[in-house]
Amino acid sequence: MNDALGLPQSILVLGGGSEIARATVRALLAKRPARVILGGREHALAEAATEARQLGATEVSTVVFDAIDPASVATAVGEAFAGGDIDLTLVAFGVLGDQADYDCDPAAAAEAATINYTSAVVAGLAVAQQCRRQGHGSIVALSSVAGERVRKANFVYGSTKAGLDGFFQGLGDSLAGSGARVMIVRPGFVRSRMTKGMKDAPFATDPEAVASLVVAGLAKGSPIIWAPPILRVVFTAFRHLPRALWRKVPG
Repeated sequence: MNDALGLPQSILVLGGGSEIARATVRALLAKRPARVILGGREHALAEAATEARQLGATEVSTVVFDAIDPASVATAVGEAFAGGDIDLTLVAFGVLGDQADYDCDPAAAAEAATINYTSAVVAGLAVAQQCRRQGHGSIVALSSVAGERVRKANFVYGSTKAGLDGFFQGLGDSLAGSGARVMIVRPGFVRSRMTKGMKDAPFATDPEAVASLVVAGLAKGSPIIWAPPILRVVFTAFRHLPRALWRKVPG
């Protein structure tokens, strides 16, 4: 259970190498020690595990999965919860990729869809089942503003995030009254390994700033947060642009 201040005493990160997830774990451990379970590909977890130990995690363990294999995600969630109740789960794995590559290689696009959407659905359902059983728990899903209105410049990625976002909204509604809840995070352009070499988009941010908003959103019980918050206003306008104008929005 969360402590008296509402802070998680146990954290599961599905996508343990995610820079936003790691920044969120750092922000939470700065507030109180916690048990941390990191999930993902084995080679991507060592650095994050060492960091969590150095920051005072009471216990650090790992579960291995590859998001290209949805069944392995479900297995990893079961292994993580076998160690005891978990207060907070971050669903933070995903790939960006390049639209030009997807245009030429539909199989690569299908792989991205499996990682970003199908495996996220499996993760969400598997964690929700555990949260219902234990009667508590928060699920934080890292979505993207790219899913709010899909652009031609990255429509494969954007469509996967649109699906993920809609799924977790529905999952959150299904958990009402169970003691568990879902918070969706919609970052804009985040300076990270994923976007290295790309030109900053307007309102670009960094993992630490997103993490700060995640921690604040958890404290408030927010169902959805935008990072930075100004993007909520921007995309309210974008949603109503005529399609002919939307096509002209630069990539």
